[in-house]
Amino acid sequence: MSLPLEGLSAIVTGAGRGLGRAEALELARLGATVVVNDFGQPGRDGSGAASADPAEEVAAEIRAAGGKAVAHTGDVADFQQAGELVELAISEFGKLDILVNNAGILRDRMVFSMTEGEWDAVIRVHLKGHFNTTHFAAAHWRARAKEAGGRVYGRIVNTSSEAFLAGSAGQPNYAAAKGGIVGLTTSTALALAKYGVTANAICPRARTRMTEDVFAGFELPEDRLDPLAPEHVAPLVGYLAAPAAARVNGQLLVVHGGMVAVVERPRVQAKFDSKQQTFTYDELDAALTPHFAERPEGETFGAAEVLGLKRD
Repeated sequence: MSLPLEGLSAIVTGAGRGLGRAEALELARLGATVVVNDFGQPGRDGSGAASADPAEEVAAEIRAAGGKAVAHTGDVADFQQAGELVELAISEFGKLDILVNNAGILRDRMVFSMTEGEWDAVIRVHLKGHFNTTHFAAAHWRARAKEAGGRVYGRIVNTSSEAFLAGSAGQPNYAAAKGGIVGLTTSTALALAKYGVTANAICPRARTRMTEDVFAGFELPEDRLDPLAPEHVAPLVGYLAAPAAARVNGQLLVVHGGMVAVVERPRVQAKFDSKQQTFTYDELDAALTPHFAERPEGETFGAAEVLGLKRD
């Protein structure tokens, strides 16, 4: 019996540790050949000397289990190096079929304390990194489709976050980057659908080096898999990368601990029409102030509550 991803090749960025590692192992388990990308910096803020060890170790783990994998240690936020990553997959495996964008860093700070450098670094790795690899993968699929005179196989799985959905006060750079990734994903999904390519985004909740502070208070269960283990996220990535998910395109999915939620696009909650040619201040005050009157001051738009992800 063939495996779901047999004959397909994949790239997973940020795959030396945490979520990316679990995703690379899952894709390989499902039959894909994998390029394991990781820049290898030890600090979750992107600091420290880069090392080939994390990517090489995961690639070796895949090969030891009987799969095929090669390591790539380039920086996906560098346009040229992202292109080299896609070229490596094509040269090693003949083509690229699956792109999983996961690489990222954190530089947390309140918006009034954040420096320009802290903003730029996070936007660069998350948002530009996603764009860079997507650009080169999309160009590859478009060229193949034109040569074949029809559709090809292509899957993109991008990594957003609940920080974008529900807000994260100390992460304006991260939340903005993750919101941008959703916009990039939906735009890409529309642009590449005619070539046979899908693009989706996930919001994973997992205990990794990136989230060690966030989930520090959660105790690890002794009798079952940690609900926040990256292994809960990886199967969804494997599914979205597979032929079975051909009709899943331009979607945003929240995943953690045995739960997957499909998020609707924003819908109009209330609508107000001016009784004249255009609104006046007084008319807006009379219409909008009562609508928001029951909300406590400072409350956000309520995305967390809509998703059933209420915060303490």
